[in-house]
Amino acid sequence: MMDSDVNLAGEKMKDVKTLLLTGASRGIGHSTVKHFNAAGWRVITASRQEWSKEGECPWSEGEDNHIDLDLSDINGIEHSIAAIKAKLPNGKLHALVNNAAISPKGPGGSRVGVLDTDYDTWLNVFNVNLFSTALLAKGLFEELRQSRGSILNVTSIVGTRVHPFAGAAYACSKAALSALTRELAAEFGPHGIRVNSIAPGEIATSILSPGTDALVESEVPMKRLGKPEEVASLIYFLCSNGASYINGTEVQVNGGQHV
Repeated sequence: MMDSDVNLAGEKMKDVKTLLLTGASRGIGHSTVKHFNAAGWRVITASRQEWSKEGECPWSEGEDNHIDLDLSDINGIEHSIAAIKAKLPNGKLHALVNNAAISPKGPGGSRVGVLDTDYDTWLNVFNVNLFSTALLAKGLFEELRQSRGSILNVTSIVGTRVHPFAGAAYACSKAALSALTRELAAEFGPHGIRVNSIAPGEIATSILSPGTDALVESEVPMKRLGKPEEVASLIYFLCSNGASYINGTEVQVNGGQHV
């Protein structure tokens, strides 16, 4: 390869936007990876699972662009942030999408309320769903500032209403994530970093609870489940230049279920 070819490849890398996505292996995260990849973005995925366990996805360099990151291990996040920074070209991150979350279930996938939730479970849920999000935003602040990038947090309809399937710890963590979105938008906005969130309702993924069909029929005006790609396209828009003046907003994605 001639020097001119190397220089041209380097220039092209400068133009490529980079996304860091947590929770990429299935559902909304899986569709988000495909959407951004199709738009020419470089996607770095982060999860506690090794790449070989992430499933089949049609994007290139997946293993090279994967970070082993256990969001429940708060002490290990600092080390993971260093590994993420090492993968960022020119020290720029254009979008951070916090999609990973855990939702404890009881026997048979039943809802877990306050009476059945111990402290360790509360702490684990908040570490994954909330605290790690704040630490990633803090640790990658400079890389986001350099690109005037954006942060997108995936909250939930359960952050504003009691849900028959989502438990207390999960619901409280998502309500807190909505508040964190507002705080980050106010604090990071002056530095050119936009922070928004989306609140999905009933989306057609592999983790739907029994009884979802009846819930959709009775509570969703559109009378159908949402599609993961519908959510992914909204995430992409909110991370794009088309949303350049949208900051501190939470968008409901539930077919009207919240009304």
